[in-house]
Amino acid sequence: MTLDHAHAPAASSMPTPAERDPRMPRLTLSPGFIRSMQSGWGEADRTPRLPAGAAAAAAAHRGRLSEAMPGKRIAVAAGRAPMRANDNAYDFRADSDFLWLVGTMIEDAVLVLDPASGGHLATLYLPAPFRPGDDGFFSSALRGEMWVGGIPGLREYADALDLRTRPIEELTTDAGTLCAGASLAGSAPSAELARVLSELRMIKDDWEVAELRAAVDDTIDGFASTVAEIPQAIRFGGERWLQGTFDRHARTVGNGVGYTTIVGSGAHAPILHWVRADGPVDPEALLLLDMGVERNSGYTADVTRTFPASGQFTTVQRQVHDLVEKAHRAALAAVGPGREWSDFHVASMEVLAQGLHDWGLLDVSVDEAMSPDGQQHRRFIVCGVGHHLGIDVHDCASSSYAAYQGARMQEGMVLAVEPGLYFHAFDETVPPELRGIGVRLEDDVRVTASGTEVLSSALPIDADGIEAWMTGVSAG
Repeated sequence: MTLDHAHAPAASSMPTPAERDPRMPRLTLSPGFIRSMQSGWGEADRTPRLPAGAAAAAAAHRGRLSEAMPGKRIAVAAGRAPMRANDNAYDFRADSDFLWLVGTMIEDAVLVLDPASGGHLATLYLPAPFRPGDDGFFSSALRGEMWVGGIPGLREYADALDLRTRPIEELTTDAGTLCAGASLAGSAPSAELARVLSELRMIKDDWEVAELRAAVDDTIDGFASTVAEIPQAIRFGGERWLQGTFDRHARTVGNGVGYTTIVGSGAHAPILHWVRADGPVDPEALLLLDMGVERNSGYTADVTRTFPASGQFTTVQRQVHDLVEKAHRAALAAVGPGREWSDFHVASMEVLAQGLHDWGLLDVSVDEAMSPDGQQHRRFIVCGVGHHLGIDVHDCASSSYAAYQGARMQEGMVLAVEPGLYFHAFDETVPPELRGIGVRLEDDVRVTASGTEVLSSALPIDADGIEAWMTGVSAG
């Protein structure tokens, strides 16, 4: 896109020279304008804004990948933001593997690891920004500094990342590597490499854990800001007001949200991914908030709590919440080093199935419901109850089954644990008083050498604690 095309009709409908109004000449054809743009410019601020410790952490990650794939030529591309409409692009967020290996987000950049003595030689290929003296300085709305501000270039990134940099034009490899993702030897995106990277990312180092802990802390602050706005959302704005409140907070303290913020009031609370958030906030209903801040490093929290919009649970709401809390505590107790991944899933499901049976909502025994051919209780919780967490909200998703669900938990893993119960408003198999109630409790949990650390423990999970916390937020 050029200066002359910005905010203009499509190229097919551009005026011919004879049709063009002489009072609006094409700037790129105006010698006087071009001469005036060639000089008189100082230096813009082009300092890369890297999270503290990101460069060293990324170098260590490259070392782990090099050890895991000796002799292989590896390319990992950052990708490019898709265009939203015409000349407006969506915000850029780098490919997660690229971010893990480089430590920062650089659009259209490609990291190449070439086999070398003792491991690999890393080279970062990236496009040069258009600076004063370049025609693109004033004509490129994507990389011209007059349009987007100072942009770090090859030298700045080389210094900041302690990494060899080269112009993207020097990259001689298959064009497929320019797409977001990872490839081997310049081929199309490689499932093998994606799997290796995904499994390497399962074990978080100290720097990553610190980033996740900070993301969780920022998220809890965002919960407080959002819950404080419930009265306003009831009066005007509804679910979207609360969604916007958290999103503004996340954008202020970090890179933004780690996933689309879920805000579900009343009948929307049982809808697992209610991201539309276009309903009112019912002052008598439960309000499910599933939210996470993504740090500038890319690491995200993933926390859910369910609040009574009125500040006090009704008897039925508390009944459902108490059962989910019991299942949540059972799941947390089943997380730890050496435990099978399925342990916390089974522990929470046993509690939920027993509770549903006690309420008369299962027409089979608990044992039959828990059997592989049963699973009747899953009508009310069709989702899983946990996943890896890290630089993606559903981290390590390209791992093999054997390394993920079929594996044992290890020190350094960080998990989201999230049992719930979801009684849809149109489910005629449940009593009317339960219809439209959805409850989820989700905590972020680090597996330690001796047990676990619940990173999100500052948010209570019991009904009394949640009510007291909401009172404190309102008073503050």
